[in-house]
Amino acid sequence: MLWKKIFGIHAPQFRSFEIFKYLGPGFLVTVGFIDPGNWAANVAAGSNYGYSLLWVVTLSTLMLILLQHNAAHLGIVTGLCLSESCAKHFRPWVGRILLLSAVGASVSTALAEILGAAIGLNMLFGLPLNLGAVVSCGFVIYMLLSNSYQKLEKWILGFVTLIGLAFLLELNLVKIPWNEAAVASVIPSLPSGSLPVVMSVLGAVVMPHNIFLHSEIIQSRQLHLKGEEVIQKQLRFEFADTLLAMLAGWAINSAMILVAAAVFHSHGMVVTELPQAQATLKPLLGTAAALIFAVALLFSGFSSSLTAGMAGASIFAGIFQEPLDLKDRHSRAGLFLALLGGLLVIFFLPDPFQGLLWSQIVLSIQLPLTVVPLVLLTSSPKVMGKYANTAGTKILLWSVSTIIFFLNAMLLIQIF
Repeated sequence: MLWKKIFGIHAPQFRSFEIFKYLGPGFLVTVGFIDPGNWAANVAAGSNYGYSLLWVVTLSTLMLILLQHNAAHLGIVTGLCLSESCAKHFRPWVGRILLLSAVGASVSTALAEILGAAIGLNMLFGLPLNLGAVVSCGFVIYMLLSNSYQKLEKWILGFVTLIGLAFLLELNLVKIPWNEAAVASVIPSLPSGSLPVVMSVLGAVVMPHNIFLHSEIIQSRQLHLKGEEVIQKQLRFEFADTLLAMLAGWAINSAMILVAAAVFHSHGMVVTELPQAQATLKPLLGTAAALIFAVALLFSGFSSSLTAGMAGASIFAGIFQEPLDLKDRHSRAGLFLALLGGLLVIFFLPDPFQGLLWSQIVLSIQLPLTVVPLVLLTSSPKVMGKYANTAGTKILLWSVSTIIFFLNAMLLIQIF
């Protein structure tokens, strides 16, 4: 079969409905890259540069599929998440630097997610931003401390479905030049002054905390203890789960840029905050469109805050070579550090929209400190045994790392 020739032993074989037993982890982490930070980055991309930056979503999603697939394999084969593996296999001081930087990234992530939910509450109910952030953070902490993985997966999958339906409705209300959009999705262009927005879109799609979280969710199933046959089967179906989930995220992110380009850029409007985007939608597309935008943003903020909290807990627990367990003090400390740290920063933001954009740029800058350890670990026979990355996979992974380094270098040169 072509799948098997391309992906070797990891190729999914679609027998009956067996695949549906393995779906879940990929869709859970998909929430992380349709979060409010993405909304800010995508609205900025579409309103400022029309359809010309759609290629960034396509490139980022291809990179994401490869990285998330690799992180999942680490969890399946070793029974350890990425944070535990960093603490175990690197020198202690190196592991701590890597993981503490990832904790910082989880705080930046939580900032964007909680702020997005607060903006949604403000749009819908007029709740002041800071109060909405406190309400959102409290709701998320309650959800995380009172629900199991399985219940959370159902909640989050429901949120993703609602967000996707919301943008299908939005797309149905606008006129899109599909030929132009299709070309822009695959042909790179870099309009003058667009690099910070490009980096924010990249950081909003390829997110460090999602890479950590995917390996955590997979390893929590402890498949490495269930024998070779179970490992082989999970390796095959995990790719299908990751691919389907990431493509769903690509479609939703692309839809955000398409709507922003069609509604704002075509009318010469540059959006500098999400409430402005909602207010502008109302006279252009009607009250229903503005309401859909606000409801989808609220669901996006809640669902991505859940995964940000889980990731922060997993990363911090990994410093002590422990798996995520929200009954354990280290996991709880990581959870509170991520969510309350993000909440605290919100109170000092002079411009919420710029705060969302820069939170994504911070993630992009930290990304190499997540990607390089992942590639080193999954390429090591000592760590992965016979499942270590092949030469072809290594080339792809290091190519992705090089692209990330290059874009980061360009951003820093432009800033300083």
